[in-house]
Amino acid sequence: MTVRSGVRTDIGRARARNEDAYLVRDPLFAVADGMGGHRGGNVASKVALETIRAFDAGGTDGDSASELVKDIRTANQTVLARGEADRDLRGMGTTITALLLQGEHATIAHVGDSRAYRLRDGGLEQLTQDHTLVHQLVEEGRITADQAGRHPQRSILTRAVGVEPSVDVDASTIELRLGDRLLLCTDGLTGMLSDDAIREVLASEEDPQRASDRLVEAANAAGGDDNITVVVIDVLEASPAPETAKPAGTGTMAPPAVSTPAEVRQPRRWRRAAILTAAIVVALLVAGWVGVHAYANGQWYVATSNGRVAIYHGIPARVLGVHLSHVAATTDLSAAAAEQLEPWAGIHDGITATSFGRAQAIVDQIRADLAAASVAGG
Repeated sequence: MTVRSGVRTDIGRARARNEDAYLVRDPLFAVADGMGGHRGGNVASKVALETIRAFDAGGTDGDSASELVKDIRTANQTVLARGEADRDLRGMGTTITALLLQGEHATIAHVGDSRAYRLRDGGLEQLTQDHTLVHQLVEEGRITADQAGRHPQRSILTRAVGVEPSVDVDASTIELRLGDRLLLCTDGLTGMLSDDAIREVLASEEDPQRASDRLVEAANAAGGDDNITVVVIDVLEASPAPETAKPAGTGTMAPPAVSTPAEVRQPRRWRRAAILTAAIVVALLVAGWVGVHAYANGQWYVATSNGRVAIYHGIPARVLGVHLSHVAATTDLSAAAAEQLEPWAGIHDGITATSFGRAQAIVDQIRADLAAASVAGG
């Protein structure tokens, strides 16, 4: 069984850089959506996919699913180590959704809210479950699926690569049939388009590259609030004729985009209120205030207070009207001046740290960057 594929990645209309990455290397395909840190989102997604890039399906003794999961866990350790070694990268993480073709089956390994779909006989099926707060609330019956689509915290992740020393990886194996069309995508697509809209494009466009292009164009037309990455894979009976789509065996990692419009001032996903916030909210719903308070007491972040850069103890979140943090230290640094520097444009939303010392290191870097900008400006 052979395949042909199309791929497209795009910065979208509201981001300063593209922190998505993709891998198209038959029989392995993947997308990753980086986030967080000073400049870490694009590093996290790229490092994660570089780690699994060398995956050898032929050397797994028949247990490719376990080996792919193991490689993603290795990627988790690699991303985490890079973040701990470089203060500019602290707090970074990434989603990852990988698909490995194995004859008439495919293995899917997944962390985060990037997705895999299968189009078969005109019907679209989601093959992965989002690791998000709202998905968990839907599973618990606390909100409906319709409410989840409009929930203000719908992008808060409960699981990501590179955030904690260990990560749970979902893995499953699906049957493939001739004519199946598979889709891997980041949430820049699914956040803009409904499943029905995605299905319509996939079902109506025969060429996988053109289908990828049309999906990205549609997401941008709907607002383009995030980076968008799409990989479309068609299961064929024979080798495809020459086409415009990139052959599946010659894919590469997408380089991070370098376009940085001056008016765009939103470092990637700090508006998600940090991945760890989700753990706090879920803990509140399940275990009550005691566990939440204990967890929050072990966390720190850098944000703003009364126009100044400040260090907070706790989590940048409020649950049921109760703040889960307080100001631990204020500085003489102007928040407005810091926000004029692209790396710190999202400081108002909070930059997480695992200790007061690491929070202070972030402050020191902001101070150094402000001083450098002052010298450069004359």
